Formats: sequence, C-alpha cells, structure tokens
Amino acid sequence: MTKINNVDLDKVANTISKGKEDKNSLRKPVKLQGEWNLDSDSGFQFKTELPYEKGTQSIEIDSPSFLGGEGNRLGPMAYCIAGITSCFVGTFVGITAQQGIKLTKLKVTTQCNINFAKAFDLSEDPITEGMSFEIDATSDDADNTKLQELLKMAEERCPAMYSMAHKIEVNAKIV
Repeated sequence: MTKINNVDLDKVANTISKGKEDKNSLRKPVKLQGEWNLDSDSGFQFKTELPYEKGTQSIEIDSPSFLGGEGNRLGPMAYCIAGITSCFVGTFVGITAQQGIKLTKLKVTTQCNINFAKAFDLSEDPITEGMSFEIDATSDDADNTKLQELLKMAEERCPAMYSMAHKIEVNAKIV
C-alpha cells in the first residue's frame, strides 16, 4: 500500500482505473434520513443518521438562537461550511499525494459570511457572500509556487466547490 499525506494512492489508482472503464462506477449516491425534533426540551432541532462505508454516525443539529433554535449544537450552515472545507482540503491533499508531494504541514482557516436576509424574505441578496480559504501548507518536495498551482487544480476539481458554483437541480415534495 502506497500512502502519501494519509491518502491511499493504490485505492485512488484503482478508482481511476475503474472509472476509465466505466464512468458510472464514479457515481456515488448519498442518502440520509432525518427527523425534526418537535420536543422543545431536547436541546436540538434535527437529527440524522449518516451512513458511511463502515457504519453510521448520528448528528444532532440546532439552529442558532437568532434563527429560532437554542444554539445548543452546531447549526446547519456550520456543517455545510465544514463539509465544503474538508472536501476542498481533501481534494488538494489528494492532488498533492498523486503528484508524489509529501506535505509537512497543512492547516486551513475558512471564512464565510452568511446573509440570512433572504431566509426571512427581506432581500434577494446572495445568501453566501463568498468564501475564503487560507491554506498554511508546507512541503520539502514543492515550493509555494508549485503548491499554489496544485491549489488552483483543487479549486477546479473539488466536488463541493463545483456544487457551490453550479446550479443543483432540487426536487422537494411532501409525501
């Protein structure tokens, strides 16, 4: 097994090989079921069991108080920003590993301003007012210019970035 930056390159190579043979093998469904908690004494508003390859993880979410929650848990947008950040950083690390570049440090600071005016029907302003990532990455194998080049590749390839930049068709219905 070849691992660089905690990325199993043998598994990645296998995925790419299968994807070249059958692009449908790269389509991975994500499904979750959740329930809104109607009990106001529970300390959270929403709970979901998220399945992953080796099990499930329970997540409880509570809106911040200014949105009617109690602020007892992370809010939905915090999970969203954490997901985008981890996807982006994971894409960057994967690219560096595939290039044979071992990182000696990688830390990220993400900033995102969320404008909730649209949620209250007070404005048509964009909800997300941009995101910024400060990546503190070092490597003995690559200088900052090379790392910046790979970061640009991550911006172009990251599934979360793509989802943020392109319209996602939504089908919501009461069943």
